[in-house]
This record gives sequence, C-alpha cells and structure tokens, in this order.
Amino acid sequence: MSPPTPRRRLALPVLTAALAALLCGLAPPAAADDGPADWTARPAGGGADRDARPYVYLEGTPGTVLQDRLAVTNSGRAPLTVRLRGDGRAGAWIRFAEDTVTVPARTRAEVPLALTVPHNAVPGDAAGEAVATGGGEEIRVPVRVRTVGPTLAALGVEDVEVSGGTIRYALVNRGNAMLRPWLAVRAEGVFGTLLDRPERPLPLELAPGRRVERTEPWPDAPALDAVTVRLRVTASGGVRDEAEASATYLPVAPAVGAGLLVLGGLAALASGAYRRRRSGRAAPQPPPAEEQPPVDEQPPAAIEPLLKAGART
Repeated sequence: MSPPTPRRRLALPVLTAALAALLCGLAPPAAADDGPADWTARPAGGGADRDARPYVYLEGTPGTVLQDRLAVTNSGRAPLTVRLRGDGRAGAWIRFAEDTVTVPARTRAEVPLALTVPHNAVPGDAAGEAVATGGGEEIRVPVRVRTVGPTLAALGVEDVEVSGGTIRYALVNRGNAMLRPWLAVRAEGVFGTLLDRPERPLPLELAPGRRVERTEPWPDAPALDAVTVRLRVTASGGVRDEAEASATYLPVAPAVGAGLLVLGGLAALASGAYRRRRSGRAAPQPPPAEEQPPVDEQPPAAIEPLLKAGART
C-alpha cells in the first residue's frame, strides 16, 4: 500500500472538523441558567442559609392560636409586591397580618402569621403550605402542624330504612378521630334468615363530625314476608354501633286484586243500603182511620107478606 499523499493528509483533518461541527449542530441546546430568583420566602429565624428552617412547624391543642413569621427577602434593585396565602389542610388555618406586602429593594420583611387549630381537629399531624406570589414567580413554604390531645373514636348508624330491594342508612362520626368503617348486614324473616353479609370495609374515610348517607342493595328481597334488617358498623379502636328496621313485603298483583275485591264488596253493600232507603221513602203510607160517630141501630122493617093475586083478606 502506498503512503498517503500530502493532499490526503490535509483533507482528513478538514473532514473531521466538518463532522464535529455537524454533530454539534444536531445536539439540543443547553438549558439557559436563569440564575437565582431576585427574592426568597422562608420561615423567619436563622442567620445563614444553612441555619434557616426548612419549613414552619407548630404544635398545639385544638382551639389554640399559634404564632410564627414568614421572611420575604428582596435582593433586587426595585421594590417587590408579594401576595401571601395558605394552601392545603394546615394552610387553610393560616391568617397573615397582611395578605399583600411591598418589600423595598435589598430589604427583608418579616410578616407575622397566626395559625388557629380547629376545635374539632384530629390529634396527629397535618400538612399545608404558605404560598408567596410576586414578580411572576411563586414560592411555597411547607407548613407542618401537630395537634396534641386525647383521641376519641365514636361512630353511629342511624335512619335505617328498607324499601323494596334497597336498604338505606346513614353513618355519623361523633368523635375526633378519622374512621374507616366496616359494615355487616343481616335480615330475618318469618321462616328464618334471609340475608347474612359478613363484615366488610366500606370505601370511605369518615372525618370527625361528618355524616354520610349510603345504600345497600338487596336484589333478592322476598316477595311475601315480614322482615327485620339489622346493620352493624365497626371501626378501629373498638368502635361499634347497631340499628335495625322492619318491613313487610306483599306481592303486588294479589294485593291489588284483593283490594279491588274489598272495594267492590263495600260498593255493593252501600248500593243496596241506598236502594232500600230510597224505596222506603217512595211508598205512601195510608192515612190514619178517622173515628165515625156511633149510629143508632134501627129494628129491621116488618116485612108484610105479599098476597097472592086474588087472595081475600
């Protein structure tokens, strides 16, 4: 093989450079670095960034008003107007001293906030966010609240009603703990058990003070029977309650026929009584006999014997 000529040696680097340029043109452009925002929002307290609190943490009993502050720092060269609000479950409990704050350039403002733990708050942890919006950007500061106090679980079932192939009832959470209820259904008829559904979890989470109306299908309800339906609800913590309702099932067609027969009989009796009353009114009654004065009896007239013609007297 002959050694490469000088022209070939020059063409090889040129082709390599052209190929590299082509690959660079096909590659996606690198994302531009916008740099840090001109302002920040974070829980107040702590000097350096490494000492700053990562979120607002408050703890108290139901009904307590807890205090904290949110620091808004404007590192830009112009004043900044920021709107503040709460979001999420714990965020809904927050009220800021000012909902809109204007922070001068290169200034830090600390906005007081008050968080009121509801009287019916469930003991445990709740989360939310303090939201600051300004300069076309939004910053969310996490908020963590721990509600302390005894837990009371109380569950009730009420307003049980049986109608055709449907059982209606209502569940009520009368405590301060979140409940996930379970339901068992049993129906007894004249001749024994008609329905026996074992306990099963319901697809709902019942918050404190919440009331939910539900239905239980009974597609194979009897056509003729007197039944008693019993509902039993349970939840964690030993919560339990029962309620019942009664219903009478009658076939629709025989019941209608019997009703029409009874109505027909009553109509016939009423018609007969009406006709008798009308006929009694139409027949005239003879007037009472008037008393006649007594008549003196006359002796019978003497009958003279007839004489035959030619007879001598």
